[in-house]
Amino acid sequence: FNVEIYGVVPGWIGPQQDIIIGKLSGGKADRTFVFAGMSGSPVYVDGKLIGAISYSFPFAKEPICGITPFEQMSAVMEQGKAAARPVSSMLKTFTYAELLSDRWRPNLNEVPRTPAASGFASDSKLMAIAGQTFSPISTPLYFSGISQQTLDTFSSELMRAGIVPVATTGGGSTIKPLTPFSESTLLGGDSVVVSLARGDVQIAAAGTVTLRDGEKIYAFGHPFFSLGSANVPMSESHVVTVVPNANNSFKLAVPDATVGSMTQDRATGIYGSLGAAPKMLPVKVKLVNSRGRSTQINFESVFDELLTPLIVNAGVGNALSAQERGLGDTTIEMTGEIKVKGEEPIRLNRRFAGAQATALAAAAPAIPLSALLRANFDGLDVIGVDITMTARDGSRTGSVDRISVDRTTVRAGETIELTVFERTESGQFNARKVPVTIPADTAPGTLTLTVGDGSAVQQNAAITQFTPRNASELISTINRLKRSDRLYLVLSKTSTGTIIGSSEMPNLPPSMLATLNNERTAGGSKPSVQTTISEIELPSGEFIISGSQTLNVEILR
Repeated sequence: FNVEIYGVVPGWIGPQQDIIIGKLSGGKADRTFVFAGMSGSPVYVDGKLIGAISYSFPFAKEPICGITPFEQMSAVMEQGKAAARPVSSMLKTFTYAELLSDRWRPNLNEVPRTPAASGFASDSKLMAIAGQTFSPISTPLYFSGISQQTLDTFSSELMRAGIVPVATTGGGSTIKPLTPFSESTLLGGDSVVVSLARGDVQIAAAGTVTLRDGEKIYAFGHPFFSLGSANVPMSESHVVTVVPNANNSFKLAVPDATVGSMTQDRATGIYGSLGAAPKMLPVKVKLVNSRGRSTQINFESVFDELLTPLIVNAGVGNALSAQERGLGDTTIEMTGEIKVKGEEPIRLNRRFAGAQATALAAAAPAIPLSALLRANFDGLDVIGVDITMTARDGSRTGSVDRISVDRTTVRAGETIELTVFERTESGQFNARKVPVTIPADTAPGTLTLTVGDGSAVQQNAAITQFTPRNASELISTINRLKRSDRLYLVLSKTSTGTIIGSSEMPNLPPSMLATLNNERTAGGSKPSVQTTISEIELPSGEFIISGSQTLNVEILR
């Protein structure tokens, strides 16, 4: 196609980052206008490359485009990675509430908002002038091996970030090693695909190469996800067709051989290197469905704080939605682990029931994986996710109705019998006997016994957040979290102690408390009223029990 140059708007992309204005003609420009997927298309004047087509006016009646000057693309890309910050300045604080949550959504608020249609958010007061500002050309994100139901779950967030989700038919691509490149690999004007996931689940974004310089590849002309330094598979591709669309035309491209990696995602484009093998996260999901049939899906995900949990969530959720009912109650049992090199794995032993069981199960690995990547510990190496799920129809749930003990006075070291009465959703009562041995070093006084699900018990905990210093500490804490799908027995006493960081220091002497809480110091610690003496996880039963009950016993001298 041809491009007529109209002029230049200084500083439009950013400080000292101009944009060239042009108009397309010829080819199919009169039918498709500026379409999603042509980002990065090189523009030549007198045989010289001036830049890449990268912006458009939504709702424009003519194919007016914005061109990112190539000098700005190359200047940003060749700066390379920024120096790593000291690890101590990157420590993150986590709340138990977020780690215990049964829901996970991608935090796309961090992605610059560039809606694919109007150029403004739907509730913006600027909707009256929608289409009167340039927007980066939308990037088609192709999903293969993922159902439309799963895609719809995240489509609104992706559209808000300027990503056009395009569901394609057929299965995912085979995971293959890097293919050697040649002199004809990814030349200017060729279609290029960056693959966020490969295998039975495939997620790929399509654009156009602006220039190949030796092993260096420049493309897009605008940011993809503004990832900064990245490591994403970069593949050759072929275009099936360009789909004219009144709202947003797009090209349908199919990835071919992987030939390198995208290593930079910046304001003026993406940058890649041929021959560089990307590091991917292998994910294995085995599912035994309610009819006893076993299936397994295998895929690889890119490593990214934002995208990796999203991809794993979508892959696990799709494995379930493709095999199980979409309406009605389902019970899902999950076992598995997130493997970390040199550390103990994060254990995924969960049960979910009800109409939302599929969504909850899909989020189970995404939540700890998101925390692990967000912590960004030096040397952290997540090497795999391995999950096994068993699904069956119906929901077997209940609640803690009441608890009782055979006696209310006891000496330290003795054992009492606790009875937990559980009421199922059908109204049936089950009684569970639990022997409780009072720790031998328990001081005389009132001892509180609480039986409840993990969420209820955790709400009463003295420590509600913590700042892990390394991956080992974060993983250990995640593995010790009390889960909502099982019951716990907690023995606690009123004490005069304090909490420093994530450490509880019970029954401190008055001199120590006076030192910590003197008039010259504020903060750094808080008083601990309830001190946990011991915790016991009760064996899982046939039903998933929720709720909590509490009673007191007296410890004699």
